[in-house]
Amino acid sequence: MSEFIIHTVPGSPFARAVLMALEEKGAPYRVSAVMPGTLQAPEHLKRHPFGRIPVLEHGDFSLYETQAILRYIDRVVTPGSLTPPDPKAAGRMDQIMNVNDWYLFQGVANIIAFQRVVGPRLMGLEPDLKAIETAMPRAKAVFTELARLLGTQTFFAGEAVSLADLLLFPQLDFMREAPEWATLAGPYPTLEAWMDRMAARPSAAATTWEKVAAMAR
Repeated sequence: MSEFIIHTVPGSPFARAVLMALEEKGAPYRVSAVMPGTLQAPEHLKRHPFGRIPVLEHGDFSLYETQAILRYIDRVVTPGSLTPPDPKAAGRMDQIMNVNDWYLFQGVANIIAFQRVVGPRLMGLEPDLKAIETAMPRAKAVFTELARLLGTQTFFAGEAVSLADLLLFPQLDFMREAPEWATLAGPYPTLEAWMDRMAARPSAAATTWEKVAAMAR
């Protein structure tokens, strides 16, 4: 199989989800670094007309949007599947992936994780505590729903890891570095246990911010 090329800014949680999927599948890939501040540059806009990351190249095929990339990888890299065979479980996986994009990232991780992790680490910014405070009610609602959806299962779509777990984990791993994590996840030991299970997977260990930055070229 030809190599997958992932264009991304190292540290992107969305790109990490893609890289974790490739690791889970044992697929060959390399990371092509996109420098912060260049997402609107003509070179990158040729790959992604809306100036976002990640972008996948696979031979002469190019694809953007993380969910589309994840599903493409799952379809073309065989054997093994990261999508449950049961339609109800697959529907739950799809639902949780959208929860990640629309409710966890938008209005929660893109504020709290940015203010606590990304901004200070990349730009030397001081956290905007008012912005974090404003985001906390939504964050609590999201964590409550994620814990409900997980229930007592090992993974979010059942007893096997799925694309939903791979998409959620990088966002929550950033959130785990914020002091607000204790308030948000503390009431939900099953969610904490799921985080530990995901962090122990080789795909997570291979795709940390530091390791992706080291492999990017």
